[in-house]
Amino acid sequence: MTRHMTAQQAPMDPTVRHNPEQSRYEISLDGEVVGIADYYPSGDALVFPHTEIDAELRGRGLGEQLVRGALDDVRSSERKIVPRCWFVAEFVQLNPEYGDLVAA
Repeated sequence: MTRHMTAQQAPMDPTVRHNPEQSRYEISLDGEVVGIADYYPSGDALVFPHTEIDAELRGRGLGEQLVRGALDDVRSSERKIVPRCWFVAEFVQLNPEYGDLVAA
């Protein structure tokens, strides 16, 4: 998941996709995975224990885009989430429109 970009290279728009084979959501730049949000099923919910963005790309909003994309996909599947990862929990806290996704 390491990416080295020169100052002249500008990344394309990030893309978030569900990778069910690896039980995670991925965010890619120029077709290269630069961040992940792992999950595992627990009943009718998905537990999110870990989220990671490549160190050199942190602080650019990619984590928020990744989590937003993952949670939008979870909403479309009518499932709930258990935010065990501090980043996912904080995202939900700061974006109350996703609060209804948290399993009771």
